[in-house]
Amino acid sequence: MGNAEQPSQLKRSLNLWDAVNVNVGAIIGGGIFVVTGIVAGYAGSALVVSMALAAFVALFTALSFVELTSWQPVEGAVYEYTRRLVSPFLGFLTGWMWVIANTFGGAAVSLGFGYYLEAVFPGLPANVVAAILCLGFTGLNFVGIRQSAVLNNVLVVVKLAVLGFFVIFGLLFFNPDNFVPFEPFSGGMLLGMCFIFFAFGGFPRVAVMAEEVKDAKHNVPRAVLLSLLICAVIYVLVGIVAVGLVGPAVLASSNAPLSVAMVGSGSTLAVQVLAVGGAIATASVLLAAVLGVSRMAFSMSRRSDMPKALSRVHARFGTPYVAIWIVGIVMSVVVLFANLTSVVAVSTFGLLFSYVCANISSLKLKTKRRMYPKAVSVVGLCASLLLLAFIFFATPMSWLAGIAFLTAGVTIYWVKNRRKPNVSESSELTGR
Repeated sequence: MGNAEQPSQLKRSLNLWDAVNVNVGAIIGGGIFVVTGIVAGYAGSALVVSMALAAFVALFTALSFVELTSWQPVEGAVYEYTRRLVSPFLGFLTGWMWVIANTFGGAAVSLGFGYYLEAVFPGLPANVVAAILCLGFTGLNFVGIRQSAVLNNVLVVVKLAVLGFFVIFGLLFFNPDNFVPFEPFSGGMLLGMCFIFFAFGGFPRVAVMAEEVKDAKHNVPRAVLLSLLICAVIYVLVGIVAVGLVGPAVLASSNAPLSVAMVGSGSTLAVQVLAVGGAIATASVLLAAVLGVSRMAFSMSRRSDMPKALSRVHARFGTPYVAIWIVGIVMSVVVLFANLTSVVAVSTFGLLFSYVCANISSLKLKTKRRMYPKAVSVVGLCASLLLLAFIFFATPMSWLAGIAFLTAGVTIYWVKNRRKPNVSESSELTGR
C-alpha cells in the first residue's frame, strides 16, 4: 500500500443520483432479503404494518439529518453534529456506537449474502463466504470511491430489478388467506418493527460521506429523503407479496425468506433468480457499509478521537486506506463467529443510540431559518427511545452487548483524555 500520504482531504466525486444510489444500496439488502424472516416470526402477517411503521419512524429522524446536513454537510455527520452542538464526549460516544452498529450491520448483510449463495450452491460454508466477500469489497473500497460508486450503481439496478420481478411474478400466485389471522395491533408487530427498522438503517449513510458529494448542501438532504421514500414503497410491496405467497410461518423458518417465499410460485427458476438476487442485494449493502464505517473512523481520527493513522489518505486513490482495511478485516472476523439475529439486534441498538443523538443535535441547532419545526426532532427522539425499549423486550442480550460497547467507549474516551488533559477545542463551528 505504498505511495500514501498524510493529508486528510477527500475528493468530491458523487453526484445526486450517485448519492441516492449509495443510500438505496445501504438500505435495501440485508433487511428485506434476510430480516424479513425474523420479523415474520414476531409480527406474523402484520409484518407489512411493522415495515410501514418503521419507515414512518425513520422519516422523523431522517428530517433531523436533513436539517443538520442542510446547515453543514460534513464527513462524519452525526458524530460531528453531536460533538459540535452537544458535547465532545457525547459526540465521541455517538461516533463510537455508529461504528459498532455499522460494523455489525455489515456482518449481518454479508451473512445474508452467504445464506442466499448457499441456497444456490448447497453445502457452501456461509460464514466463510461472507468473510471472503468482506475482504473483496474492502479491496474495492481501497481502490477508490468512484469505482465503488459505479459498482454500487450497477448492483442497485440489479437488485431493484430482482425485487420488481418478485412483486410482479409473485402476484400471480398471491393467496390472501395467508394474511389470516391479521393482528396489526399486537405486541409482536411492535417487536417486529424494531427488527425491520434495521432494514432502514442505511438512510443517513450518504450524510457520513458528505465531503465526497458534489453540492453536498443540497444533494445530501435530497438523497436522504428520496432514498427513504423509494425503499419504503419497495419494502411494503415486497412484504405484501411475500406473506401472500407462503404465509408468515414459512418466512420465519428461513434465513433466505424471499427465496423460500418464491417456492410458493412452484417455479424453480424463479427461486434461483431470487437466491442470486438476494446475494447481489446483500453484497451491495456490504459495499456501502465498508464505505460508511471507514469514513466515520476517518472523521473521528481527524479529531484525534481515534488513532491518527486512520485519517491517512492514499495519494493515488484518494481514499482513507488505513481505515478501510481495518474496518474490512474486523468485519471479516466478526462474520466468522456471528449469529444473524444477535448481530442485527446489536446493530439496531447502536443505530438507535446514534439516532437519539442526531435528534438531540437537531434540537440544539439554532439557526435563523429552520427547515422544519423542532417538534419533528422531538417525535424522532421519542420514537428512537421507544424503539430502544422495545429492543430490550425482544432481545435483552442486545442491551447487555450495547451497554458493554458503551462502557468500552466511555473507558476509551476517559483514557484518551487522561493522556491529553490540556487539549483545547479549536476552530469549533456552532449552530448559533
